[in-house]
Amino acid sequence: MLIDTDRINLTQQLHSLLVDYWHDVDTNWGEKAPDYYTPEGLFEGPAASYVGREKIRAFYAWRKTRGARTVVHSVQNFQAFFDGGPDKAKCHWILMLYAADGTPVLPTHPPIQIAYMTDKLIKTDDGWKVTYRKFDTWFEGGTPATNPVLDDK
Repeated sequence: MLIDTDRINLTQQLHSLLVDYWHDVDTNWGEKAPDYYTPEGLFEGPAASYVGREKIRAFYAWRKTRGARTVVHSVQNFQAFFDGGPDKAKCHWILMLYAADGTPVLPTHPPIQIAYMTDKLIKTDDGWKVTYRKFDTWFEGGTPATNPVLDDK
């Protein structure tokens, strides 16, 4: 098998970006999360979707108003591929979501969701940005995920 160093470098860059994104969500209420998206980026969740940085920002702001929540978004089986050129990429990965209301230390439970994730990104002057992120839930149970009911999604 031929080693594709361009793909290896892409995989490292985008995996690192993804880990930084979820670290911000898990430890900083997603304050920087909208900056990882293009201005018109789409965050397509199982219960609600958000188009654009401002809608994504509003989601994370709402999430913070709910009160203390401990959450871990664990990224597994990450793959990245160029998608039509050196400035476009597509990624697939597994998200294992652990979450509960309250502050640590909380009782342990299985993940509340396991999802197959699809990301599309473009390389901009400010680095790689997400244009599309989609959650396809494969397993679900226990504690519900946080999803507001919004009139204008």
